[in-house]
Amino acid sequence: MNFNIRFGQMSMALLAQAVCDQFRRRLGDPFASWDSKHFASAIFRGIDGDIRVTDNTIIVTLYNPPVPDLLKKHYENLPKILEHENVDPRIPWLFDYKLDFRFK
Repeated sequence: MNFNIRFGQMSMALLAQAVCDQFRRRLGDPFASWDSKHFASAIFRGIDGDIRVTDNTIIVTLYNPPVPDLLKKHYENLPKILEHENVDPRIPWLFDYKLDFRFK
Protein backbone atom coordinates (compact mmCIF):
# COMPACT_ATOMS: atom_id res chain seq x y z
CA MET A 1 0.00 0.00 0.00
CA ASN A 2 2.86 2.42 0.76
CA PHE A 3 4.33 1.73 -2.67
CA ASN A 4 1.08 2.76 -4.39
CA ILE A 5 0.83 5.94 -2.33
CA ARG A 6 4.43 6.87 -3.10
CA PHE A 7 3.92 6.10 -6.80
CA GLY A 8 0.86 8.38 -6.83
CA GLN A 9 2.83 11.20 -5.15
CA MET A 10 5.65 10.90 -7.65
CA SER A 11 3.23 10.84 -10.58
CA MET A 12 1.47 14.01 -9.37
CA ALA A 13 4.82 15.75 -8.82
CA LEU A 14 5.92 14.94 -12.38
CA LEU A 15 2.59 16.09 -13.76
CA ALA A 16 2.82 19.40 -11.86
CA GLN A 17 6.38 19.92 -13.06
CA ALA A 18 5.38 19.31 -16.69
CA VAL A 19 2.45 21.73 -16.45
CA CYS A 20 4.60 24.45 -14.86
CA ASP A 21 7.27 23.97 -17.52
CA GLN A 22 4.74 24.29 -20.34
CA PHE A 23 3.19 27.33 -18.64
CA ARG A 24 6.62 28.95 -18.28
CA ARG A 25 7.40 28.36 -21.97
CA ARG A 26 4.10 29.88 -23.04
CA LEU A 27 4.80 33.02 -21.04
CA GLY A 28 8.22 33.35 -22.69
CA ASP A 29 10.97 35.70 -21.58
CA PRO A 30 11.84 36.66 -18.88
CA PHE A 31 9.78 33.93 -17.17
CA ALA A 32 11.28 31.05 -19.13
CA SER A 33 14.70 31.55 -17.57
CA TRP A 34 13.59 31.95 -13.93
CA ASP A 35 14.18 29.21 -11.39
CA SER A 36 11.14 27.52 -9.84
CA LYS A 37 11.19 29.47 -6.58
CA HIS A 38 11.30 32.85 -8.33
CA PHE A 39 8.68 31.75 -10.87
CA ALA A 40 6.26 30.50 -8.20
CA SER A 41 6.54 33.61 -6.04
CA ALA A 42 6.22 36.02 -8.99
CA ILE A 43 3.38 34.26 -10.78
CA PHE A 44 1.31 32.30 -8.27
CA ARG A 45 1.46 34.56 -5.21
CA GLY A 46 -1.07 37.31 -5.01
CA ILE A 47 -3.54 35.82 -7.47
CA ASP A 48 -7.09 35.84 -6.16
CA GLY A 49 -9.96 34.19 -7.92
CA ASP A 50 -13.25 32.39 -7.85
CA ILE A 51 -14.80 29.39 -9.53
CA ARG A 52 -18.31 29.25 -10.96
CA VAL A 53 -20.22 26.73 -13.01
CA THR A 54 -22.29 27.96 -15.95
CA ASP A 55 -24.13 25.37 -18.03
CA ASN A 56 -21.47 22.72 -18.73
CA THR A 57 -18.44 24.98 -18.18
CA ILE A 58 -16.35 25.63 -15.09
CA ILE A 59 -15.27 29.28 -15.23
CA VAL A 60 -12.20 30.26 -13.23
CA THR A 61 -11.87 34.02 -12.78
CA LEU A 62 -8.45 35.29 -11.76
CA TYR A 63 -8.01 38.72 -10.22
CA ASN A 64 -4.69 40.61 -10.34
CA PRO A 65 -2.75 38.06 -12.37
CA PRO A 66 0.71 39.07 -13.54
CA VAL A 67 0.96 39.67 -17.30
CA PRO A 68 -2.79 39.24 -17.95
CA ASP A 69 -2.43 39.91 -21.67
CA LEU A 70 -0.17 36.87 -22.13
CA LEU A 71 -2.46 34.68 -20.05
CA LYS A 72 -5.58 35.84 -21.89
CA LYS A 73 -4.00 34.90 -25.19
CA HIS A 74 -3.52 31.27 -24.14
CA TYR A 75 -6.32 30.55 -21.66
CA GLU A 76 -9.35 32.78 -22.27
CA ASN A 77 -12.02 31.01 -24.35
CA LEU A 78 -10.10 27.76 -23.91
CA PRO A 79 -12.92 25.43 -25.08
CA LYS A 80 -13.14 27.25 -28.42
CA ILE A 81 -9.36 27.14 -28.83
CA LEU A 82 -9.33 23.39 -28.17
CA GLU A 83 -12.24 22.74 -30.54
CA HIS A 84 -10.40 24.71 -33.23
CA GLU A 85 -7.43 22.37 -32.73
CA ASN A 86 -9.76 19.32 -32.97
CA VAL A 87 -9.34 18.51 -29.27
CA ASP A 88 -12.37 17.58 -27.18
CA PRO A 89 -12.64 20.36 -24.54
CA ARG A 90 -14.57 18.18 -22.10
CA ILE A 91 -12.63 16.83 -19.12
CA PRO A 92 -13.71 13.23 -18.38
CA TRP A 93 -12.68 13.20 -14.73
CA LEU A 94 -14.64 16.46 -14.17
CA PHE A 95 -17.89 14.87 -15.34
CA ASP A 96 -17.33 16.14 -18.91
CA TYR A 97 -17.33 19.80 -17.90
CA LYS A 98 -15.33 22.27 -19.96
CA LEU A 99 -12.80 24.59 -18.32
CA ASP A 100 -12.52 28.27 -19.16
CA PHE A 101 -10.65 31.21 -17.66
CA ARG A 102 -11.38 34.91 -17.21
CA PHE A 103 -8.86 37.56 -16.17
CA LYS A 104 -9.80 40.77 -14.32
